[in-house]
Amino acid sequence: MLVNLMKKYGVVPKAAMPESFHSSNSQGMNVILIKKLRKNGAALRRMVAQGASAEAVRKEKEAMIGEIYGMLCTFLGQPPETFDFAYRDKDNGYHRDLNLTPLAFFQTYVGENLIDEYVSVINAPTDDKPYGKTYTVKYLGNVVGGKPVVYLNLESEKLADMARQQVQEGMPVWFGCDVGKLYDRDLGIMDTGLYDYDAVLNTDLHMTKADMLDYGQTVLTHAMTLMAVDVREGQITKWKVENSWGDEVGEKGFFVMSQDWFGYYTHQVVVKKKYLSPEQLKALEAQPIELKPWDPIGSLAVVR
Repeated sequence: MLVNLMKKYGVVPKAAMPESFHSSNSQGMNVILIKKLRKNGAALRRMVAQGASAEAVRKEKEAMIGEIYGMLCTFLGQPPETFDFAYRDKDNGYHRDLNLTPLAFFQTYVGENLIDEYVSVINAPTDDKPYGKTYTVKYLGNVVGGKPVVYLNLESEKLADMARQQVQEGMPVWFGCDVGKLYDRDLGIMDTGLYDYDAVLNTDLHMTKADMLDYGQTVLTHAMTLMAVDVREGQITKWKVENSWGDEVGEKGFFVMSQDWFGYYTHQVVVKKKYLSPEQLKALEAQPIELKPWDPIGSLAVVR
């Protein structure tokens, strides 16, 4: 989704559009936007039910989108149409670009090749999602004509190995997980052995990852970044995780995640395509299998 937005609209350096209160504290903004969108959705459905023409419905929809844009500008500020950008290179040479558009800045300083070399890989060991296949979620796209959201489903061990390779080469890894399971917010620990509920309650709470996904016991709820990995005798033991909840959480914003926790509650990683095998790369060329909008794989995009 981010790739689609960058390709269509571009990006700007932070100096050209500084953070606002709501860009760093988006919950209140999202509550209002969601209510407004639902109100608009109800109004449009009512128009259709009352026999309004397609042209009238579209005209009303465009007016609604304009109002939403105005609300976003109030919350976040209005994106600049052009801006100047100056910097010094590694040799201290001075450079200045004037009247750049956000799209021109993206094309010059980021480039499509950089973002197109990544792929989203998931681990969903459920019967309805065979490994080695690609999947997408209905209605999940965010830009008309943009790149569809596609996931390659692989074993958890392969996700971990790809993430390990990328981290060891000095690049962080974006990953999606079920952050609220078996973790301590203050200590910054994510480990399946953190609490021994079975012993305390004299019961068996173990579920397979497949059953947890099928029955809603685990879904993707949060995204973070893998920054470092601990490997002993060829085996991954734990990860260093950077969160986005501020430096008062965990160890100055960082968590330690065990590999066992990764296996159970990490559902998605974004890695460079170079870590995929020829067979896995070929699978990306296939038409993805479309999942229902409520599938747990699409839960990060669910409006709550």
